[in-house]
Amino acid sequence: MTQSPARDRLRSVHAQARTTFLPAFLVTGLLTASPSAAQMQQEPAGPVVGPENGSLVVVGGAMESPEIYRRFIELAGGPDANLVMIPTAGGQDHYDHRYGGLTPWREHGARNITVLHTTDPEVADTEAFVEPLKTADGVFFFGGRQWRLVDAYGGTRAEEEIRRVLDRGGVVGGTSAGASIQGSFLVRGDTETNQVVVGDHQRGFGYLRGVGIDQHVLRRNRHFDFLEVWETHPDLLGIGLDEDTAIVVRGDRFEVIGRSYVLIYDPGTVTTGGGPFYFLSPGDAFDLGARRPMRPGSIMQSVPGLEPRDPGNP
Repeated sequence: MTQSPARDRLRSVHAQARTTFLPAFLVTGLLTASPSAAQMQQEPAGPVVGPENGSLVVVGGAMESPEIYRRFIELAGGPDANLVMIPTAGGQDHYDHRYGGLTPWREHGARNITVLHTTDPEVADTEAFVEPLKTADGVFFFGGRQWRLVDAYGGTRAEEEIRRVLDRGGVVGGTSAGASIQGSFLVRGDTETNQVVVGDHQRGFGYLRGVGIDQHVLRRNRHFDFLEVWETHPDLLGIGLDEDTAIVVRGDRFEVIGRSYVLIYDPGTVTTGGGPFYFLSPGDAFDLGARRPMRPGSIMQSVPGLEPRDPGNP
């Protein structure tokens, strides 16, 4: 198949999206200290990990919590917002307005829903196909196999227009496979089985740069699986989401909502017992640029029980 101009443009964008991170040095205590003048001068002009505009809602699968539905709809602009739903990861040949995954969205108030689906990247690269995305306030990817999203939309006008939804302040979200696709590294992107963590598809859509996202982590006993990613991508930040749990991302900060836990895999941080990952619960927040977790109180506090990783003792 002849490569489209959109594919070439998107390759250039993703080649420039690599990000270098500073290690997070976490301290126990209240986060009240003012930054020094030197720190302020080194602050980046915009987010280094998350989107510059708009919001992300990244869900770990088995999405049921009304809070997650409500938050997405609110970020899109309310019940009358234009929502584009993409069920392609599910693997069926045809989807339309009768797709069962739309029912809970309607029950939670969404009134204007368009289903967008193809498995053909040539179709996804046409103006006619992307027309609904040009007026979309929110885009949501359903679950299934994340590599199907790459094969259908990677490097096409569709991928480009979804990113523009963020650029104009909209919201992009997804559950299960639709969560993993939002990282720059595609966890479980193998076409043969989802048990292969580093597979034959490794490029996600990169809404979170320098990040790999896993899902169903506690329900399916996957919480040690991300460590395999570090064998080939040792600087990558890992985010593992349990079922019916989400992170809501704006810029370089996210908050946890839903029913369970989010796991953080930071190569620069271990627990005081030497554990390679730690847990955030609903209400906790995380600074993606500084790789710093925070816990709510009268003011936000650092999460206890963490310390910088000793480079000599990985």
